[in-house]
Amino acid sequence: MAEIPETYEGGDGAGRASGSGGGPSRLAPVTVPDIRAAKGARRLVMVTVTDEPSARWADRAGVDLLLVGDSLAMAALGRPDTLTVTMAEMIHHTRAAALGTRRALLVADMPFGSFQVSVADAVRNACRLVAEGGARAVKLEGPRTAEVEAIVGAGIPVVGHLGLTPQSVHSFGGYRVQGRDEDAALLIVKQARALERAGAFLLVLEALPAAVGKAVTEAVTIPTIGIGAGPACDGQVLVLADLVGLSEPPLPRFVRRYAALGEALRDAVQRFADDVRRGAYPGEAECYTAPAGLAEALEQRKEDT
Repeated sequence: MAEIPETYEGGDGAGRASGSGGGPSRLAPVTVPDIRAAKGARRLVMVTVTDEPSARWADRAGVDLLLVGDSLAMAALGRPDTLTVTMAEMIHHTRAAALGTRRALLVADMPFGSFQVSVADAVRNACRLVAEGGARAVKLEGPRTAEVEAIVGAGIPVVGHLGLTPQSVHSFGGYRVQGRDEDAALLIVKQARALERAGAFLLVLEALPAAVGKAVTEAVTIPTIGIGAGPACDGQVLVLADLVGLSEPPLPRFVRRYAALGEALRDAVQRFADDVRRGAYPGEAECYTAPAGLAEALEQRKEDT
């Protein structure tokens, strides 16, 4: 697998970085075997994205995986939860993200209702996310071993998701940390092993005590990606809108802000509005010049219009 350069520049827009010798060299795309091989060797980085620009910039940052999560319901569509995202919307956003992805492994969430009705539905909808959306793997929530096995059998890599699974928020009675007692923690470990046996190549662990995240990570031979599951996981994921400051508080405890783009965006628009209102925009540098004599000719022929 190609090493990630310290700074990944998009260059010609085709996902290339400057190589030695002056010419562009294509970075090797991350593959499922690469992710499996990372277990115990290096920490994985996943970021959730919603469209082409967010995927493009996160991909250029050198992350390993991009996830088009059903969290786009809240991050991009302004909804209160993930339950109303449709297959059509997931395909639409995945297709957009795929256009911005050159190196990272692109994973698409299977939305609520797309895999719970039947195994056949699960396979059919996973195929749609790959064929129509451009995903290279899919993620589904919960200990759905039959569905995972069938999707993997259809040739599609699968990411499992245990702990707080937002599509089950009503069953949990809200967004609550899972695995807080011994029996619940042991059940999650058993579910993780079952998902691995079913063929999942990666597990997302959400909102678990750090000790449970560690126990699951040690119990399976596939990598784990934590989101509020402690530092012992093999990698970490955050929603891009949370990471860069585009989402509104209150935020989950596990979120760390790395930028304040919301405030920066607001301030930029305010400066633009101020310039427009006081006549400072557009200036000469933002205007197209007219050929010699055109302004005078137009002045002379005002009455003709």
